[in-house]
Amino acid sequence: MTEEVAALVLRNNYLQSQAISVLEQRAPERLSEYQSLIRTLERGGHLNRAIEFLPSDDEFAERRKQRLGLSRPELAVVLAYSKIWLSNHLLDSDLPDDPYFASEVQRYFPSPARKRYSREIPRHRLRREIIATATTNSLVNRMGPVFVARAQEDTGADPAAIARAYSIAREIFSMRSLWADIESLDNTVNAKLQYAMLYQTGRLLRHTSYWLLRERGDDLHVENAVRELRAGIGQLTDGADLDIGGEARAQYEATMAGLTGGGVPEKLARRVARLALLEPALDIVALSRDERVPVADVARVYFELGVTLGLDWLHGEIDRLAVDGPWQASARTSLRDAAMRAHRELTQQALRTRGATRVSERVARWSAQRAEAHAGWKRTLTEMRATGAADFATLTVGVDAVRNLADG
Repeated sequence: MTEEVAALVLRNNYLQSQAISVLEQRAPERLSEYQSLIRTLERGGHLNRAIEFLPSDDEFAERRKQRLGLSRPELAVVLAYSKIWLSNHLLDSDLPDDPYFASEVQRYFPSPARKRYSREIPRHRLRREIIATATTNSLVNRMGPVFVARAQEDTGADPAAIARAYSIAREIFSMRSLWADIESLDNTVNAKLQYAMLYQTGRLLRHTSYWLLRERGDDLHVENAVRELRAGIGQLTDGADLDIGGEARAQYEATMAGLTGGGVPEKLARRVARLALLEPALDIVALSRDERVPVADVARVYFELGVTLGLDWLHGEIDRLAVDGPWQASARTSLRDAAMRAHRELTQQALRTRGATRVSERVARWSAQRAEAHAGWKRTLTEMRATGAADFATLTVGVDAVRNLADG
């Protein structure tokens, strides 16, 4: 088993080094989030920043002025402590007893041990610890040390529920295969390009996890959720770049050009560029189920509304908001969620429009029926765009206007 054990150890080292490299790319812009996490760990008695030579609050303020982030060694320390914290929480929950996570115990051992002791491994006395450790490593390596703490603050969910939501998101989007394809480009393309692609996968998983926590609450049975959602997501994944225009199309094409220009094979570049289009995927699949309309048709209406009403511009401006500290980060998340809910409600209204024989006609007919309300929103949109880079106040007014449009 020596060679396989060595390979498993090296794989673990590879993933942790990769995680730190991905974090390093955006360390300056996420400095406030790391400061908040360190404070949280300190308050809970999990970390002593002086012993670990992590910055004081005064040093954080100075780095913010200089637009500096945490260094790689500092990121490694934060990564380690966040894993310890999460692993302890998972051990205290019922997650290690969930049948879905039992496969982590088998994956932990080399294949000769799995073959010879297949009956004994599930009864291993450290089974719960192995599951908690493996789940923690997967989540923190891919999502970063801040994700669980932020998700707790934003959704009120406990760490075990967040881990389940992440696992569902990872499986329905078949992320393991995408990660393998990105990693296969080692020493072939610029490493920073790989890190950027990995960041995009984490972004989609973060939004999807939040959706699951918000919409499904305690109903987070991993196997059932994956079985229910994977088919619809698969249909959307295969055609998500079709019938889109506006800013979504421009962003997709710009991402494709950047990836292929950097040497990424076209098939993989297309899959990565499509990730941003999949952020509303669960809304689209849910509408498909509720309205009994094919996923592709719902997606067509959703994206067409994004262009027609300028909602894709609104979503993009919210994502581009600069945040300073956890309060602004939470405010941006709330704005984004409100805009996404309004977009979903407007799509549902268009899908329910009567008198249109084809799905492609529903948006036009629905818009005609609400011409006055749409004209008011378009005036608001024009004024917002005229201001240049929109700020929190401007976008809050915009989101409220869209919500009123949906409610009206």
